[in-house]
Amino acid sequence: MKISLAQKNPGFAVIIALVAVTVLTLLAGAFAYAMKVETRLAANANNDEQFYWIGRGGVDRACWWLALEGGQPFSSRQQYWNHGAGDGMETNGPLAFESLDNFQIGPGTVSLALTELESKININTADTPLLQQVLTQMGVDASDISLVSDSIQDWIDADDGTRMAGAESDYYQGLTPPYNAKNGPLDNLDELQLIKGVTQEMFFGGSPTNRMGFAQHRLGFGSAPGQTPDYAFALRDVFTPFSSGKVNCFTADENVLQAALGVDATTAQAIITARDSDPPIRNIDQLLTAAGMNPAAIGQTKRYLDQRGDTYKVVATATIGGVSHEYTAVVFRSGRDVQVVSFYRTK
Repeated sequence: MKISLAQKNPGFAVIIALVAVTVLTLLAGAFAYAMKVETRLAANANNDEQFYWIGRGGVDRACWWLALEGGQPFSSRQQYWNHGAGDGMETNGPLAFESLDNFQIGPGTVSLALTELESKININTADTPLLQQVLTQMGVDASDISLVSDSIQDWIDADDGTRMAGAESDYYQGLTPPYNAKNGPLDNLDELQLIKGVTQEMFFGGSPTNRMGFAQHRLGFGSAPGQTPDYAFALRDVFTPFSSGKVNCFTADENVLQAALGVDATTAQAIITARDSDPPIRNIDQLLTAAGMNPAAIGQTKRYLDQRGDTYKVVATATIGGVSHEYTAVVFRSGRDVQVVSFYRTK
């Protein structure tokens, strides 16, 4: 008696083979995709490192630039660091034919923009009279000037003692969410928005909504109830957390000159005109006298002024193949020695 084995179904074997091929194809595709991603990540990491060093190289070039200009007894907006035509003896110096724009570093290029931080008022060293003068020039309501001034100083000083109109941690702990007073210098101007009395309009600038086609006259300080404050300038326009502590009257803009000196717009503009005259004035007393300030006012304001800046914000834009990254550094100059205080990517 013969017993025949059941023949295997050939269709089942084909199905198994197709499933195996499909699985292997999917695995191969996933592996290829993973390798592609890894390759791209490695390339991006390599590009990020290249961008970083190009940006840092640009900052080092700015340091070299500032070191060569460090021999000047003054700094001004006409100097090469500000893309000026040159000021003083530097017109015959080694920077006369150099450029801050699109210079080659490795596989890319970098462009530099420098801002002298002594062109603003150092918020961390400003005393009560200066803070109140700035707030008065802004047009802050008289009832809020002491509140804001005292609160800023309470935020910065190291103790827990509260000034008459100020605030310490016990006030901020009652807010939602609660937080403590810093009791230390500001590292970023945005911190001002955490301080008692400082409004968004003060920090960013008021939004004029009812301005007519002729000059309006301010009858006193402040705004009517329900009216949006229209400040002459913003806190962020005139303050900086980093500088040597005095304002360079040869680089400060009109708003800072008004705030630091307590003068009107006409006098501030006269100072700018005098310092940019031909030949320019490069002496503080002569500059303020030429602008029409009286000797008594000059003597009172000179304690806040200097004719030179040594703290700079450097923005380096590194570009490779049409793609750009932005890096920001703060550098400090002492004579011809320039040091990088901070360096970080901003874009």
